[in-house]
Amino acid sequence: MLVALNRLVDVVEEAGAEDVDVAAVAAAHGTTEHHLRRMFSSLAGMPLSEYVRRRRMSLAAADVPTSRDDLMTIAVRHGYGSTEAFGRAFRAVHGIGLTEARRDGGPFRSQQQLRFRLTVEGSTPMNVRIVDRPAFRLVGHAARVPLIHEGVNPHISSHVEAIPMTEHQRLKDLSNGVPGGLLQITDQLGPADSEGTELTYMHGVAVTGDTTAPEDLDSIAVPAGSWAVFTSEGPHPQALQETWAATASEWFPSNPWRLRPGPSIVAVLDHDEGFTTATCELWQPVERT
Repeated sequence: MLVALNRLVDVVEEAGAEDVDVAAVAAAHGTTEHHLRRMFSSLAGMPLSEYVRRRRMSLAAADVPTSRDDLMTIAVRHGYGSTEAFGRAFRAVHGIGLTEARRDGGPFRSQQQLRFRLTVEGSTPMNVRIVDRPAFRLVGHAARVPLIHEGVNPHISSHVEAIPMTEHQRLKDLSNGVPGGLLQITDQLGPADSEGTELTYMHGVAVTGDTTAPEDLDSIAVPAGSWAVFTSEGPHPQALQETWAATASEWFPSNPWRLRPGPSIVAVLDHDEGFTTATCELWQPVERT
């Protein structure tokens, strides 16, 4: 996986203003575009699209104040069809406009070329098992919320608190699948899992594939497949978030599995009265490389 990620970085440099063929890089290294993008985003701390934009704008920063070409020519050279779009991207990265850049010569925010390396520290014990599950369904109350990597997500908390207590019990009564009980479900995140990216969060339960879901509840159909089930234990939600991050930085690069499209599921097995510590299971949809 590290070889594929570093090759992807090289392709970004080689492509220049052209589109980056992520699918071709993934295929050449025996993985999928979905997994390669997710691993890049998790390890780099930004989606691939943001890295490409920052690299292009870093190169443009050397061009705009020194080139005698007009701004439209420079925009096309760096992959933009108009000076307006080029200017917006330039300002988003550098914090100044094109006119200021030409007049003052900066300051600019440079994005250096990334290089991925694996450091094995053993700092995060990974308790994991692989299970195969038939097709099932997730049902519950869903909402679109922004992704927050650390600490309590207030948008998710507000969503769950707005659900009547009677609904919590109704969901528990509906639960007849695996994993059991009330679940924390994230879906439709896509490959760009940077801070603030929108995702679908569902407070729900798993039911068997042949269970008829109530029409007033949201529903996610989950196909049959393999799951990596990671166990976390300790301060909540820190221990769970650290385990989630370690799946990308430690477990996937060292094991013959990759993420496949599908929801991620958290089952809370046990917690203290104040929910400050908890034992959780993180279910990630996977396939063999």
